[in-house]
Amino acid sequence: MKIPIIISAVCVTIVLSLNSFSSTQEIKSPSVTKPTSPLSRPVAPAIKSEKGQSVNDEDINRFTNTIILIKDFYVQPVGDKTLLDDAVKGMVSGLDPHSEYLDSEAYKTLLMTTSGEFGGVGIEVTPEYGILKIVAPMDDTPASKAGIKSGDYIVAIDGKLVSEMSLQDAVEKMRGKSGSQVILTVLRKGEKVPLTFKLTREIIHIASVKSKMLDNNFGYVRITQFQEPTAKLMHDAILELKSKNQGRLDGIILDLRNNPGGLLETAVQVVNNFLDSKSLNNKYNDVIVYTEGRLPEAQYSAKASGNDVLNGAPIVVLINGGSASASEIVAGALQDYRRALIAGTTSFGKGSVQTVIPLDKTHALKLTTALYHTPSGRVIQNVGIVPDVQIEDLQVITNKTEQDLAMIEPIKEYQLKNHLQGTTPVSAVNTLNTDVLLAHSDYQLFEALKILRTMYMLNQRGSKAF
Repeated sequence: MKIPIIISAVCVTIVLSLNSFSSTQEIKSPSVTKPTSPLSRPVAPAIKSEKGQSVNDEDINRFTNTIILIKDFYVQPVGDKTLLDDAVKGMVSGLDPHSEYLDSEAYKTLLMTTSGEFGGVGIEVTPEYGILKIVAPMDDTPASKAGIKSGDYIVAIDGKLVSEMSLQDAVEKMRGKSGSQVILTVLRKGEKVPLTFKLTREIIHIASVKSKMLDNNFGYVRITQFQEPTAKLMHDAILELKSKNQGRLDGIILDLRNNPGGLLETAVQVVNNFLDSKSLNNKYNDVIVYTEGRLPEAQYSAKASGNDVLNGAPIVVLINGGSASASEIVAGALQDYRRALIAGTTSFGKGSVQTVIPLDKTHALKLTTALYHTPSGRVIQNVGIVPDVQIEDLQVITNKTEQDLAMIEPIKEYQLKNHLQGTTPVSAVNTLNTDVLLAHSDYQLFEALKILRTMYMLNQRGSKAF
């Protein structure tokens, strides 16, 4: 069985099962006999750790006695299976925010999300400050349609405080049948009072790649998540854009905003589509990404081996605070090789690799096993990818056309009132009209398109943009 390497910033994807799942197998544990005194119970021999240090007998005694005391004195009876599952969950969750014990339902959910179809409200979250921070809402899901944003904090679910729940409890409370509703109370920077979102759960089909033509032979490709088929879908989308534009594509904007990550292998394949391995001149030893971990198995290096599908045409990569892990690998590699200009705001800064290790057919551990590095050796963990050009996510709210145009580009002669008649530059008018609409709908994309035009112009004049 191939073990997937997941490099998503999320600790949990809020989803519901496509099919109801219930296990009919009972995991048996040794029966516990009630002692006269908990402290009189014999303990196991001392265990040697990797460094030769003995695990204290009192530690083992404390663990076994905790189980006994819970079974004897807790207000409600608790089964052995529940106690053991909770013990494993607590042990793993204490490591870092991204390591996780996957029970049968969580394991099934993970496999569904990497294959591209699952159910839920469509948000990626990570625990922070005892509540849930939203890494990114997924495109075309109940969360994104309702206006939930990257960086929001979920403080209550259906009126119950998240701080009083375990992570698993919070996730379970947000899951439910398609068509059912959940109410999320959210804190947002800049808002004086909490925001309330009433979301209707639904089966979510994630389209990991979206594409369209922009003006003047420039293309737009958005990757929402790095799933198994994403690299091929992106490659096919670029070829389709070329085909629809008489075989011409003068550059693209690769949009990785609010992309929380996905599969490591897919991120490598995406980068491979934009690097010509024969022309890298052994820079950084042709490495796209490498990882360093404690064990030899955690050492990983991927090298460029493909051909540039754009034949050197300029690329602008858009990122923001919701761009994480696999997105940061792509942006970092293209930035190091100066193959693309990175624009937007600094990315999430999640530079650790999670490996899914099956425990049995229905349970697994998702453990942080390594930190990854860009080709030049930069560590992304807690730092993120800093864009070459900073573009804040602004909003154009004026409705006055003259003010719109003045803010977007300097006023031209033909735009002045009572200007002398001549041949009106139709292409310029069309471009400005398109820019006004784009600036209203997506200011960062509007600025990225301006950068891409400049890069193409410099390339045409024989000088590289950077």
